[in-house]
Amino acid sequence: WGPTMQAQEGSPTYNKIWAEAQEALSSLLQREIEDKPQKPVKDRLVVFQMLGTFYIKYVQIFRNLETAYDQIVHPQKRLVIRQVLDGVMGQLEYSEFHYFDDILQDLKLSPEHIDIPIPRYFIKEKVKVLRAREKILSQILFNTGLQDTELKKPVKIMPLEEAIRVIQISERARQGRLRATFMKQIYIEEKREKLARLQDNKGPNLDAAAVCIQKVWRGFTQWKKTEKLREEEMIFLGMSLPPQFQRLSATLLRAQSVDVMRCEVQEKYEAEYQNALVSIKDRLREVEGPDIKETLQEQIRQWFIECRHITGKFPDYPDEEEGGLTVIFSEKTPEQKRDEGWNFLQEYDTELIKEEKRKEIEEEIRLQVDDLMRQELKNLKLAVDREREKKQKKGGKKKKKGKKGGRKKKSKKEKDLTPDRTIDSLYQELVEEGLLIKAKKVKLSDYVGEYSYLGTALRQVDIEPMPSLTDVRQLIALHGILPLGSQAVHEKAPLVKSLLLAGPAGVGKKMLIHALCTETGANLFNLSASNIAGKYPGKSGLQMMLHMVLKVAKQLQPSVVWIGDTEKTFYKKVPKAEKEMEPKRLKKNLAKFLKSLKVEDRVLIVGTTRRPFDADLKPFCKIYKKIILVPRPDYASRFVRINIILQNGGSITKQLNVSCLAKVSDGYTQGHIVNAVQTILSERRIRHLSNKPLSAVEFLSALARQDPVYKEEEAAFKDWYGKTPLGKARAKSMMESEDVGKGKGKGKDKGKKKEGKKGKKKKK
Repeated sequence: WGPTMQAQEGSPTYNKIWAEAQEALSSLLQREIEDKPQKPVKDRLVVFQMLGTFYIKYVQIFRNLETAYDQIVHPQKRLVIRQVLDGVMGQLEYSEFHYFDDILQDLKLSPEHIDIPIPRYFIKEKVKVLRAREKILSQILFNTGLQDTELKKPVKIMPLEEAIRVIQISERARQGRLRATFMKQIYIEEKREKLARLQDNKGPNLDAAAVCIQKVWRGFTQWKKTEKLREEEMIFLGMSLPPQFQRLSATLLRAQSVDVMRCEVQEKYEAEYQNALVSIKDRLREVEGPDIKETLQEQIRQWFIECRHITGKFPDYPDEEEGGLTVIFSEKTPEQKRDEGWNFLQEYDTELIKEEKRKEIEEEIRLQVDDLMRQELKNLKLAVDREREKKQKKGGKKKKKGKKGGRKKKSKKEKDLTPDRTIDSLYQELVEEGLLIKAKKVKLSDYVGEYSYLGTALRQVDIEPMPSLTDVRQLIALHGILPLGSQAVHEKAPLVKSLLLAGPAGVGKKMLIHALCTETGANLFNLSASNIAGKYPGKSGLQMMLHMVLKVAKQLQPSVVWIGDTEKTFYKKVPKAEKEMEPKRLKKNLAKFLKSLKVEDRVLIVGTTRRPFDADLKPFCKIYKKIILVPRPDYASRFVRINIILQNGGSITKQLNVSCLAKVSDGYTQGHIVNAVQTILSERRIRHLSNKPLSAVEFLSALARQDPVYKEEEAAFKDWYGKTPLGKARAKSMMESEDVGKGKGKGKDKGKKKEGKKGKKKKK
C-alpha cells in the first residue's frame, strides 16, 4: 500500500501534462489545415520557417506525451496515450540536418527543447525477452570461447626465471628508496643541529621571525579572500554552479525512487488489467449473452415484418462477407466524460472494459444469430411467399478467383534454404561464426556534442556549415532508433532501409551503431568485409549466409546489419594486399538483400566509412540513399567531451583549465580525447590526485602522439558529399532559394526565352 500511495502522488501532474499535450496537438493540427496555402509557395525561407516551427512544436508535444506515457499508471489511459504518441513520432519527418537557431531564439527556447527523447517503453516492454536473449548469447560466446574477446587483452606467459628477475629488480628498487629516505632524514637532522649551534652563538632574532610569520599569514589570508571573491563572481555571472547545486538533492533522489515505484505499480496494474479483460468478458458472456442474443433476434424479426409490409416480400439476408447483421443495425453511442474523483489509485475502469468486451461478445453472438436468422428467413419465405431460395453462384466464383490470386502470391515467395532448421540453431551458428555479435551497452545520450548556434548566421554570408554532433544524434534518433523501436512508427514514417555514416576515424561511428542496438534492443550483425573473409566460401555459401542473416534478423527484429569500412565493398580498384580477402563479395547481393526487406521488417543496414572517396559513387549511393556526415567536434563539443575525465576516475579542479585544453585540442576527435584521457589516468596517477591535481599540460603529450584531422580532410568529406544525390539536391535547393531571394528567377526565364528565339532564327 505504501509504494502504491507514493506512486500516485504525481498522477495529477502527469494527467495535466497529457491534457496540455493533447490540446497543443489539436490546435497545431487545426493550424496546419488553416495555414495550408492554396498555391505553392516559392520562397524557400518562408516554407522553412513554417515547417521548422511545426517541427519544433511536434517535438515538444512528443516529449510531453512520452513523459506522460512513461509515468501514468492507469492502464487504459496508457493505451490511448500510446496511440497518440506513435502517431506523433510518425509525424516527425526530418530528412537532413537543419539549423533552427533563429526559430529557437524567436520562440525563446533552448536546444534542449528540440532534443529527440528515446521512448523508454522500447526497452521496458521487452525487458524479459532481452534478458533471456542476452543470457543465451553470453552462454554461446562462453561455450565457444569468444566471451569478451575484444575487451580482454592477451596475457603473455612469463617464464619462471624472468619472473624471479623482475621481483628482484623491484625489491632492490624498494630497498634503495628506503635507504635514500633514511639518509635524507639523517642529513636533515645534522643540518638542524648545525643551525641550532649557530643560533646559540648569535641569539634568536624575535622581531625578524615575527615579521616573517606575519607576511606569510597575511598573504595566505588575502589569497583565501581573493579566491572566495572570484568564486562568488563566477557564480554571479553564471559561469559556475552554486554549492547547493553541486551535490545531489534529497528531493531529486526521492523523485527518482518514486519513478521506480511508479514503474512497479504500472506492471502490477497492467497484469491486473489483462486478467480483468478475460474474467469480465467471461462474466458478461454468461450474464448478458442470452439477453443480447434474444434482443438481436427480436430486432431482426421485426425487420423482416417491416420489409414485407413495405415491399410485399421478405428481404434478402446480407452475406457474411458484406457484414451480416452489422449492415442492418449500426448502433452509435455518444462518448461520455467520466468523473475520476473516486479513482485515486488509478486502477483500471471496469465499465470501460465492459463496454469494450460487450462489442466483442456482440460480434461473436452476431455470427451465431446470422446463421439462425438466415435459416429462419428461408423457412418464412417457403411458408409464406412460397419462394425458393436461389444459390449465389457468383459469390463462389469470386472465391475461386481469390484462391487463384493467392496461388500466384505463393509462387512469388522466396525459397527457404533452411526449411528444416529452427531459429535457435541458426542464431547459434551465426554467433559461433562471429556474424552476430554482442552490442556494447551505450546510450545515445553518451554521444556528447553541442548544438550549432551559428548555422543561420553562416548561411547568410553564403557559407554552408558542417552539421554539429547534436544534428547527427537527432538524425540517428529519427531515422534509426524511432523506426526500429516502434512498429507503428516504422510503418508510418518514410521507409529507410539503409544508413551510411561517413566521417574521419575516431568521431564515434561505431559508438552510434552500438547506441542504436542498446536503445532499441536490436540484434547486431557484422557483415564487414574483414569479418566475412573466408566464411561461407563460394556463391552458394554467400547466398546461405545472407539467407540465414535475413531470416534471423526478420524473426528476431528489430535488427541492425553493420557493414564496417563499407567502401571496400564498392572499391573502384581492389588493392593487392586485400585481394585475398575478397572485399567486394557483397556488392551484387546487397541490392537483393535490400529488396527482400518489406515495410513490416524492422531491419536496418548501417554502413560506416572513413574513406568514401575510394568507392564507386553510383552503386555506393544506390545502396545508401540516406547519408549522414559525422564531422570532427568543434570547440563546444570538445569542451563538453573533456568531462570524460570524471568517468575514468579523474577529477576536474581549478588547476585544470578545461577551456584551454578544448582550444588546444582543435582537430582532434572524440576518440583521440578518450585515448589521451585513458593514457594519462592510470591507476598510479589516480592515487596521487589528492596531492597532485590534473593539469592541461599533462594531456598535451598524449594528444601530440596522435594524428589530428586536418581541415583538408574535412573539406574532402564535404566535397564528396556534394557529389552524392543528396548533396546535389541540397545544393540545388540552396541555389534556388538564393535566386528567389535576389529576384533572379524572372531574369533567367526571360533569358531562356530570348535564347530560344535566337535559336529558331538561326535554324531558319
